[in-house]
Amino acid sequence: MNRVVTTVLAILALTLAPIGSVLAQQLPDFSEIVARTSPAVVKILVEHSSASRSHPDIDEEDIPEFLRRYFQIPQPDRRSRQRVSMGSGFLISDDGYIVTNNHVVEDADAVTVRLVDRSEFEAEVVGVDPRSDLALLRIEGDDLPFLSLGGDDELSVGEWVLAIGSPFGLDFSVTAGIVSAKGRSLPTERGENYVPFIQTDVAINPGNSGGPLFNLEGEVVGVNSQIFTRSGGSIGLSIAIPVSVLRNVVAQLKDTGQVTRGWLGVTIQNVDKNLADSFGLDRPRGALVSQLAPGGPAEEAGLEPGDVIIAFNGAPIETSADLPHVVGLIAPDTEVDVRIVRNRKERTIEVIVGGLDADDTPGIASRNGGD
Repeated sequence: MNRVVTTVLAILALTLAPIGSVLAQQLPDFSEIVARTSPAVVKILVEHSSASRSHPDIDEEDIPEFLRRYFQIPQPDRRSRQRVSMGSGFLISDDGYIVTNNHVVEDADAVTVRLVDRSEFEAEVVGVDPRSDLALLRIEGDDLPFLSLGGDDELSVGEWVLAIGSPFGLDFSVTAGIVSAKGRSLPTERGENYVPFIQTDVAINPGNSGGPLFNLEGEVVGVNSQIFTRSGGSIGLSIAIPVSVLRNVVAQLKDTGQVTRGWLGVTIQNVDKNLADSFGLDRPRGALVSQLAPGGPAEEAGLEPGDVIIAFNGAPIETSADLPHVVGLIAPDTEVDVRIVRNRKERTIEVIVGGLDADDTPGIASRNGGD
């Protein structure tokens, strides 16, 4: 009997060995990407006065003292009431432009950028965009290493992605996972919803904010921004800002130091099955217009409460959350086609998109979303 069992196990081992070898060959090796891209990833140290400090990514006082000394986190002078927080970022050009999160540098008194070779630079905050939680910094230097941005619509659910950052001050840590979902709607405290977030299962923790999310080509496809957690640590649900938003925001911050978004002037809500049946839709889809901002672009163009927007500038609108994602990326004063359903019939209306500056508040509140 023992001889039979031994023979069976040997046969199984021989049979499964090629399968294991094939599976191992299919798993990605991130070492080349890390070696090539890490010189352009930075750690960001931010000094705040106690009075102005609001939303740091991680405060040095949250780290045990022996770890603070070990990781050489600058020790502030208590008499000056300065506190140090930290985050991550990455260079996007050889002349020193750096992307990070707005909440990493918000209300900063001083910003220091540290490269992987431990060289440090004082950074200028070129501009910030709280609506997307992005910020653009710049350091003085020439021929600096920088990262390439991926295509706007090339990322797929299930694709491998890689993050580099400084979680809890652990410099230039690497984590990997897959894209769990795209186009996630996460309204801000102000009810605004301009970012179609990427959801991943990459381990992200405080200190990773502002760091790059890479595809297997080593291109930046997102900026790590948030985590969902009950404990303060990663539970495998991480959120990143897509490169399409990054590219739009950076271009405007470079040009003017602020960001202007497209604005439609509508309050919208989702279309459920009952509403879809009543509007003559084949299935629940689109954004139902429930209210118009007086004098807004939608009212001027002839949209009416009760219209269902099913496409905007050629982009299909599946849910109400899709509309602000699309409208926000369109330059003000651009004329676009809006496909609607009214009285159970489809029609196209031309709309000249309005503008919403960084400090503007939308003219009307939103039930499920607004533009």
